[in-house]
Amino acid sequence: MLRLLDRLEETLVAVFIAAATLIIFAAVVHRYSLGLLADLVGFSRREQIEWLSDLSRSVYMGVRGINLLWAQEACIYLFVWMAKFGAAYGVRTGIHVGVDVLLNRLPPGRQRVMVLFGLMAGATFTAIIGSLGADFVWHIRLAGTTSPDLEMPMWIIYLAVPLGSWLMCFRFLQVAWIFLRTGELPEHDHGHVDGVDDDADAAAIATGHHMSHDR
Repeated sequence: MLRLLDRLEETLVAVFIAAATLIIFAAVVHRYSLGLLADLVGFSRREQIEWLSDLSRSVYMGVRGINLLWAQEACIYLFVWMAKFGAAYGVRTGIHVGVDVLLNRLPPGRQRVMVLFGLMAGATFTAIIGSLGADFVWHIRLAGTTSPDLEMPMWIIYLAVPLGSWLMCFRFLQVAWIFLRTGELPEHDHGHVDGVDDDADAAAIATGHHMSHDR
């Protein structure tokens, strides 16, 4: 069950990022295409090239008829959902950056207490935010408001707050339980880039091997 939740969490974050990227790309291409086609229409008229003027005008009107006014709003909402679920993913994998200078100076016993306190404080805070968010979503649903461009029910958009916060709360509790049992916390190397460091290490090993062979 936890593996299914992990996979769902990762998939949702990836889908939100991919969808927002594609929408932004399409909107930028659409905007610049209109500018280039407008310039082409003006050029063909100045040069009195009738066939090019008719063609460019037809293409311009076709591209202009594509409505992408909703793109910016959609990207904002996608990034909100991505951020909420991405925060929960960060708790599970240890991506969030923390300042542990003072913590490392404490004795092991006190370190354990402070780590558990921090995790439970995070779980409490996200549980409160999730509950307040759920209440807000309920009232927004009763109001029946919709978004300006997408005309989506706003309660669906704001649903990211309670869902993401509760998932983050669960991840805090999950990390705390694992820490109680094993004494380990999830760690993430912020300087590591998948594929890059591995290739560099392989190249360094190969170089060292060749140098020792030459000697």
